[in-house]
Amino acid sequence: MRDLIILCLLSATLLTACGEQDTYDILITNATVYDGSGREPFSGEIGINADTIAYIGEPGGGSGEKVIDAQGNIVAPGFINMLSWATISLIEDGRSMGDIKQGVTLEVFGEGWSMGPLTEKMKKQQKKEQGDIQFDIEWTTLGEYLQYLEDKGIATNVASFVGATTLRIHTVGFEDRKPTAIELDSMKLLVRQAMEEGALGIGSSLIYAPAFYSDTEELIALSKEAAAYDGMYISHIRSEGEKLLESIDELIQIAHEAGIPAEIYHLKQGGKSNWNKLDAVIEKIDSARNAGLEVAANMYNYTAGATGLDASMPPWVQEGGYEAWAERLKDPEIRKKVKAEMETKATDWENLYHAAGSADKLLLVGFKNDSLKHLTGKTLAEVAEMRGMSPEETAMDLVIEDGSRVGTVYFLMNEDNVKRQIQLPYMTFGSDAGSMAPEGVFLKSSTHPRAYGNFARLLGKYVRDEQVIPMEEAIYKLTALPASKLNISRRGVLKPGYYADVVVFDPEKITDKATFEDPHQLAEGMIHVFVNGTQVLDNGSHTGKTPGRFVKGPGYRRNLEKSAL
Repeated sequence: MRDLIILCLLSATLLTACGEQDTYDILITNATVYDGSGREPFSGEIGINADTIAYIGEPGGGSGEKVIDAQGNIVAPGFINMLSWATISLIEDGRSMGDIKQGVTLEVFGEGWSMGPLTEKMKKQQKKEQGDIQFDIEWTTLGEYLQYLEDKGIATNVASFVGATTLRIHTVGFEDRKPTAIELDSMKLLVRQAMEEGALGIGSSLIYAPAFYSDTEELIALSKEAAAYDGMYISHIRSEGEKLLESIDELIQIAHEAGIPAEIYHLKQGGKSNWNKLDAVIEKIDSARNAGLEVAANMYNYTAGATGLDASMPPWVQEGGYEAWAERLKDPEIRKKVKAEMETKATDWENLYHAAGSADKLLLVGFKNDSLKHLTGKTLAEVAEMRGMSPEETAMDLVIEDGSRVGTVYFLMNEDNVKRQIQLPYMTFGSDAGSMAPEGVFLKSSTHPRAYGNFARLLGKYVRDEQVIPMEEAIYKLTALPASKLNISRRGVLKPGYYADVVVFDPEKITDKATFEDPHQLAEGMIHVFVNGTQVLDNGSHTGKTPGRFVKGPGYRRNLEKSAL
């Protein structure tokens, strides 16, 4: 009898234990789960404890202190913005409204310019050139800047490449010359410091002065330093138009000689005469990949790009920085020469004014000077007509009067090529813009609609409406693929032990609302967003929480391991 009682008690204990369920801080139920791997979705649940995914699987896996019913909507990893310019907008407004409303949980900076390392002279110059958003520069190194954002409080995670342009200004200045051996050694040292702080690699932007003055050998030397820390070389290549193919050759050469993965920023074929080059572009990249090089690209999903009027003027007139550039533009003889070069197809520099085809395809969107802000949203052709001047002379005068390069949208690309690029297996996505809110200081200037719509546009227009790629492929290219490229750990996939960067969205409603005429419009269709396990978006409304972190690259991890030895 005693043995029977013990057996019954043991059986009851086992049954109770088998029936016990884990309790999670947050449990997302009734989810259509796209885990980021590219596999087809499944119906399931996701349990989150603190900042980490604790469970993903079939329904019935546990209970939750807070339960969120996804109502059959898509649950996916948070999206990675491969090219973000939220460096300053996050200082003004850490909510990152424009990107959070699209599901972005990681902003990646560093297209040539990075927010460190800085000298005191660079800090003074940057302070002088600040526009609508004014702030104190409380950091010196890139790592200090990223930590500053985390400490300040931001909704999204942040990471950055160290900018080759920034390194050159730091060491050489704005001069058109090769660095000396000592200067190059200083630049290499700065790369090592940035990588050990957590930089992702080297970023370049080669159509702009002074980056334009860097030769291939200099870029290889810097990239070798990043490669030693498992970093990447990522580049706004030297030309996206007339010398597009030659510029891709340069990137491939850097990848080969430095032994480093390489990525093309915002791949495009700028100017109608270059639209037919996409086949050759794909062939070059495929050939490099087949030869064992890690060469890839990212893009934004529009037929217009955005930069400044500096991309319409030759680099020689910009040598020495903005003040020297503006002073030269006051010289009548120099103006004649600049005007002639603006009107001519260039092969030795990237002339976006000529590539656009006409002044009515240049939209003026960003002025620093309040007296010029009434021109926001007008084309260069319209302002030239108002002033009774040629478009070229008008562009020069606007640069002088505004005290800046003047933010400009250029209509350059072909829609069919945009769709073909989206389908490329190595393609990821970046907004090439800040993350703003349609309120306050942000309304003082216009912007490119990609600032508010790039990721929602991919999922709405190109996945749902036009079926360019399937949803599982799009999510893979927004999550696991960029995380793999960047060599960051525990992000990009829904998997136990990974950080809980999670989004929930309605695939039937996800839509970009921003237009070129009215860009300050938030996307729709994103329901919930979690960053490091904290809910930042709740039923479409921002919670005000700022759990974003400085996501450190592979060099930081390697440095920690070395220090532990």
